[in-house]
Amino acid sequence: MERRLFVLAACAFIVAAVLASAWVTGQFTTPAVDRTEGYVSELAARNQPWTRLFRVSDVLAGLACLAGVALVPRVAREWPGWLALAAFGLLMVVAGLFPLDCAALSDPLCGRQGASAAHVAHAAARVLGTITVLLAMVLLSARWRARASWLFTWLTLGATLLTAGAQAAGHGVGLAHRAQLTMIAVWLVYVALRLLVADDADEAGPRIAPGRMGGVGGARVRTDDAPAWSGAEGVRADWSGADSAHAGWSGVDGVRVDGDPLRSRAGADPGPGARGRAHVVVQGAGPVVLITAGLAGAWFHWDAVAARLASGHRVIRFDRPGLGLSPCAPVPPTLYDEAARLAALSPAHPQQVTLVAHGVACWHAEAFARLHPLCLARLVLVEPACTAERRPLPFATTACRWLPALGRTWGATALARLAGPPAHRLLTGLPDPSGVYGTGRVLAAAVGEWLARRGMAADLRRLREEKPFPDVPVTVLSAGDPDGCAERLADALAAEHVRLPRTGHPVQLRIPQAVADAVT
Repeated sequence: MERRLFVLAACAFIVAAVLASAWVTGQFTTPAVDRTEGYVSELAARNQPWTRLFRVSDVLAGLACLAGVALVPRVAREWPGWLALAAFGLLMVVAGLFPLDCAALSDPLCGRQGASAAHVAHAAARVLGTITVLLAMVLLSARWRARASWLFTWLTLGATLLTAGAQAAGHGVGLAHRAQLTMIAVWLVYVALRLLVADDADEAGPRIAPGRMGGVGGARVRTDDAPAWSGAEGVRADWSGADSAHAGWSGVDGVRVDGDPLRSRAGADPGPGARGRAHVVVQGAGPVVLITAGLAGAWFHWDAVAARLASGHRVIRFDRPGLGLSPCAPVPPTLYDEAARLAALSPAHPQQVTLVAHGVACWHAEAFARLHPLCLARLVLVEPACTAERRPLPFATTACRWLPALGRTWGATALARLAGPPAHRLLTGLPDPSGVYGTGRVLAAAVGEWLARRGMAADLRRLREEKPFPDVPVTVLSAGDPDGCAERLADALAAEHVRLPRTGHPVQLRIPQAVADAVT
């Protein structure tokens, strides 16, 4: 998928170059604009016959340039150059939306009645666009260290200086301006070709480190290429799911500390398609409590609960693929995969686990209980999500296959860095200590989990008909239940239903003691 993104980004830049060169046809369709003395922008002036054609071409060229930048994968240490190129695309859109009033240099009567705001905006957008594209050329050429890129950069700079000189001299502005625009279009084509021939992923820039060092509990933030290490006891896990690995559990209390794939002795796969070392945090000693977070949740959301349980339990927290500090998975999330992941993190028989789940993860926990009844000692469901009778989205599977690659693009990274931390603070009331919600990887994983919800709900409804629920203690915690989902689920599972006061934020963040009491 990532290779296809390179191709799509390259196509976008080629389209931008072609549309930005639409002025070539204007030399024949708009003879009123002087080819030697008139700006190319004059072809799109309000009083010209083909103004709409050239304005639409400018807007589409700018949008294509923005799309190309947004689709470029792995742009670490190149982000200033791509940011400047994105600004150039945006300024092209502005220039197309706000045209000149008239042909400024070709029409001697132009400007005698004053310039409109649109005229001024267009002129400013063109000047700033020239500055930003030159800045993008310099920054990217310095990063790429390619002679061809530097050649086009110097030629464009020379044409720009020549345009400024011609304007000061009052002769030859049109020729110099056309040479400048030609070099910019050629450079965009060069960028496209560079993306197409970039066989090595590092050539397009290594991946962006998704945060800062020093997370909660000593957790370390990694790049996507590096192993994810946990906090409290330095435990790491690998859920690559290799078919050749059938080893049982090793290490202390059933937690692997080597690089082999996690497997339970019951034979559950830790998660098909999830490759790389998963982020797992283990605290305390005693009976095992396994915590699984809700939609887009991370390990540090359960710090307060884990701290209260660690004195008498061995508390295991983890991040699902793509979330927190765990690497992405190239396959969409499914109910059975998540149940298998819980089985892989549970202790080996005859030990049993107390499972704590929140939100959508309550579906994973219930599926685990029905598929692996002998592994479960107690089930605590915190604010369970409703399994609404809705058909799965037809495009969800295809979209989920694209999301891991899209999460590494410049556009996803920029969006996540702008919106991720504020949205996280708004929804949880907590800061993001390791910066994980400022990464495109986590944004893509969160969208993937949301798209997979309907499919998981449908699978759970079928599983309820096929597999009975084991005779284990169940506690359902809810802070307000407007739809009655928690009450109906508690009745169906013969569970104890504990109603908590509304907090405005997840229960585990505002009333962690209630969750700890339900476990003990």
